[in-house]
Amino acid sequence: MKRLFYSFVFSFAKCVIWIFNGRIRVTNKNKIPKGNYVLIAPHRTWFDMMYFGVVLLPKQFYFLAKKELFKNPILAWCLKKCNVEPVDRNNPGIAVVKNPIKVLRKTNLSVMVFPSGTRHSTKLKGGAAMIAKMAGVPLLPVVYQGPLTIKELLCRKKAHINFGNPIYIDKNEKLNDESQAKIEEKMKNAFKKLDNEIDPNYVYIDESKKR
Repeated sequence: MKRLFYSFVFSFAKCVIWIFNGRIRVTNKNKIPKGNYVLIAPHRTWFDMMYFGVVLLPKQFYFLAKKELFKNPILAWCLKKCNVEPVDRNNPGIAVVKNPIKVLRKTNLSVMVFPSGTRHSTKLKGGAAMIAKMAGVPLLPVVYQGPLTIKELLCRKKAHINFGNPIYIDKNEKLNDESQAKIEEKMKNAFKKLDNEIDPNYVYIDESKKR
């Protein structure tokens, strides 16, 4: 039931995006590894995860989202049917890492993570690397350049998604502060490289800071 609902929602989203925003340009899909992985990306708009989910169909994902989105019972039901689980950002707990690891090990769902946590932050956090290492799967960097608001989407500002080389973490490597910093640097460099491949002049501007 969950798989069917997920497929319906993202297939419907694909049609809506095509109607209002046109064809999504996708490059380097050949770099996507077989099996499960942790998809990592800079979070640039509240709907970029829909774009990622759409271009990766029929692959399905597990997500974590702020618990505030689950206050509406109808929305909460829909989110849970799409493999989205609530997380308390102020007190995330061990489940934030434990549950995605379990999903990666025991299901055919991959995990989508925005290492910065929110689209208003550029500081990367260590959860994605820990999840990938413990589950024995690679990190797959990807960037989105495109509409950041509904207005830009309706004005058909083109969207481009670019996939990078998987980042593998040795299962014997200890994730101390030093090794974590190195992995975060790899993530940052991957995002920068992918952005430059699309547009060397691209600069992300947080819409909230324009106001």
